[in-house]
Amino acid sequence: MRSLRKTVLLAIVVSVLLVVALLHSWPTRAYTTVDVWQRPGPAVERHLEERFPEPDHRSANIPYRVKESVAGLLARNGCVCEGETGGMNLPFAQLLFPRVSAHPMHTAFEASELDEMKKRRAKEYQGFQMRTQTPADMLIVAEANNPLQYPTQGMEVRPLKTILIPGLAVQDHPRELYTVNFTSTLGTLNVAAEVEGVKVKGDGEMRMTLTSSLLSNLNRQLQFVTYTNTLFHPSTADTVQFETEGHQAMFTIKVRHGVTPKLYNTGPKGEYNISALVTIATKTFLRYDKLQALIDSVRKYYSTVTIVIADDSENPKTVSGPYIEHYIMPFGKGWFAGRNLAVSQVTTKYVLWVDDDFIFTANTKLEKLVDVLERTTLDLVGGAVREATGYTATYRQTISIEPGEEEGDCLHMRRGFHHIIQGFPNCVVTDGVINFFLARTDKVQQVGFDPRLARVAHLEFFIDGLGSLHVGSCDDVIVNHATKIKLPWVSQSESDKTYAKFRYPPASSDATHTKNGLLYFKNRFQCLTHN
Repeated sequence: MRSLRKTVLLAIVVSVLLVVALLHSWPTRAYTTVDVWQRPGPAVERHLEERFPEPDHRSANIPYRVKESVAGLLARNGCVCEGETGGMNLPFAQLLFPRVSAHPMHTAFEASELDEMKKRRAKEYQGFQMRTQTPADMLIVAEANNPLQYPTQGMEVRPLKTILIPGLAVQDHPRELYTVNFTSTLGTLNVAAEVEGVKVKGDGEMRMTLTSSLLSNLNRQLQFVTYTNTLFHPSTADTVQFETEGHQAMFTIKVRHGVTPKLYNTGPKGEYNISALVTIATKTFLRYDKLQALIDSVRKYYSTVTIVIADDSENPKTVSGPYIEHYIMPFGKGWFAGRNLAVSQVTTKYVLWVDDDFIFTANTKLEKLVDVLERTTLDLVGGAVREATGYTATYRQTISIEPGEEEGDCLHMRRGFHHIIQGFPNCVVTDGVINFFLARTDKVQQVGFDPRLARVAHLEFFIDGLGSLHVGSCDDVIVNHATKIKLPWVSQSESDKTYAKFRYPPASSDATHTKNGLLYFKNRFQCLTHN
């Protein structure tokens, strides 16, 4: 009887803990639904232009009240990277009430080399800013009551080519003579046609002047002003000065090549041809039994989809069969190096990444993931992985970077997502997903996988892709995970021991220091916080 009471009491405690965990993990805010669907033709975008005129000293004595709810959202001069302290010291406390932890990145280096590392990182960061920032990144404000009309954005010219400058006009008070001046730095100015009653001086030069006694004629002439890029420097911008008597304005013209499209021929329209659209890529290391189970499960549902395998086993075995490509790497080359190799061989529009111990089931509907990417602006969409215990995980992560000062920026990662995708109730917008995802091949190749991350890595790919990868996650496309339960009476093979040694290095190992060192130097982070 006493044993029965203990069993019942234990069951009650476990049930209470599970309920508390469920309530804690339940979304605490109402997520909005956003529309990320593709639409034919260019969408009309409205831009809110903020104007910041020179400060008026006469208003310095006017009192004001800071609205904390809004001011707190503004970027600060430095970031704060702090974890949470305190909390309840109970069993499963971290599982039920996960606290935010903070990890400084500079600890990856010895104190004796940290100063030199900071200097090198600062130099590299300065070079990065010089390569990536152009005059088009500068804030240029069109002040009120300026008689000059000019384009504030959207101007672009191919290197060494010529364009008409749209939207130029003068709305001025009557006067005897109207004069406007243009000045450029990377090209020349001219007119595509001459208007009667307008004098043009400096046409074909970097400074041009238009003069007329008739405002209507001057405005007509302004419709024919051209800009020609003369200094070949793609991916930069020219700042053009536009001025009249007592007034001056500036606008930028981007100088860059058009983006060369990379299109995929997927055959005639109709139902999705998964074999023509998708290649499955995986990385294996020693686990040939699990790899074969993956292949067998794929073939049960997709008999002609190509499977690309990157293998860095010490004594690789032959893996062959229809629509299988097996690539051998140097022993222990690593996780991300294998990802790079596998993805580099993909020629289809989409690549599906899977671990070598996943198993396809009837719920692994690749057509659903393809449908999401075909009908939205997403670049990558993750699915869900079901463990042998029955638990299903999506591992959705939101990633943000808080600007810092000379010590570097702060990297913040939290469990969750941003919005639900309109038309796909099981899909959300997020920043990082689980190791089961379908992605546009060219976008994955663009971000790439850092081969220095050998065995312990995953979210680092999404960190590198933040800002260029539009990521989603759907929980209704599920792949099974082979069981990891070890029976006590089954001895571990030498292959399993070797795999565990490489796959699960201790926290103090070189692999962890390498990861923190890359986050510190390559990504210029001073700290990571996550829950």
